[in-house]
Amino acid sequence: MRLNIYEVKERYASNIYKAAFSIVRDHFDAEDVLQETLISYLHEKKEFDSDEHIKAWLLKTAINKAKNIRLSFWKRNRVSLETYMENIPFAQPQDRDLFAALMKLPESNRIVLHLFYYEGYSVKEISNILRISEGTVKSRMARGKEKLRKRITEEWEDE
Repeated sequence: MRLNIYEVKERYASNIYKAAFSIVRDHFDAEDVLQETLISYLHEKKEFDSDEHIKAWLLKTAINKAKNIRLSFWKRNRVSLETYMENIPFAQPQDRDLFAALMKLPESNRIVLHLFYYEGYSVKEISNILRISEGTVKSRMARGKEKLRKRITEEWEDE
C-alpha cells in the first residue's frame, strides 16, 4: 500500500509535527523534521501494509530525525552572542561594539564584511569563495557598511 505525498501530508503532518516538537522544542526545527520526514517518505520504495503502518513509519522516522537535530553538534554547542564575545580579545572597547553591531547584520552583508575586514580577503577572493560575482560582493559590502553606519549612529545617539 502506498499513499501519494499529498494524502500523507494531509493525514499525518499534524502528528509528525507534534512528535517532532515534543523532542526538539522549537517550531522551526519541528517544521524541518516534518519536511525531511515527508521527503524520506517520497524516497522510500517499500510498500506498507496499512495506514497504521505508514503512520508508524512516519512517526518513527520523525522521532529519529528530531533526536538527530537535538543531539547535533550545533544544538549542543550553540552559545549566545554575548557569551561568545566574552571570549574574544578586543584591543579597544569600541572594537567590541563594532563587532557586536556587525554580528547583528543580515548574513549576506555580515559574511562579506567579515571576510574583507577581519580575514583580509580581496573582493575577487570573496567572490571566488562565495561563488558570487564581484559586483554582488561590492554591493553587499556597500549595503552592509551603510546598515552598520546607521546602527552605530543610532546607538551613539541613544547614549
